[in-house]
Amino acid sequence: MEDCIFCKIAKGEIPSQKIWEDENFLAFLDINPKSKGHTLVIPKKHFRWVWEVKPFGEYFEKVREVVKILEEKYQPKFVEMSVIGTDVEHAHVHLIPRY
Repeated sequence: MEDCIFCKIAKGEIPSQKIWEDENFLAFLDINPKSKGHTLVIPKKHFRWVWEVKPFGEYFEKVREVVKILEEKYQPKFVEMSVIGTDVEHAHVHLIPRY
């Protein structure tokens, strides 16, 4: 999708503070964080909704990997996961460390 901000971030057209990435997924810090370390995990390919992401199971395995990175780096009490999808029309998972 041409005007999708997350597609542009995934392509490197818009800078981001990357936490982790592989060939299919990217995790980066939210520009309006709810807490220190608030991270978004997105598929690099455009999907509108999280449940459309293929392979779905792999997506959540990668989310779990990013949670482990956040736990090690920020040492929160826990990491909250949120899937809303109304603010940007590109599948994404919010990972919000809670202290």
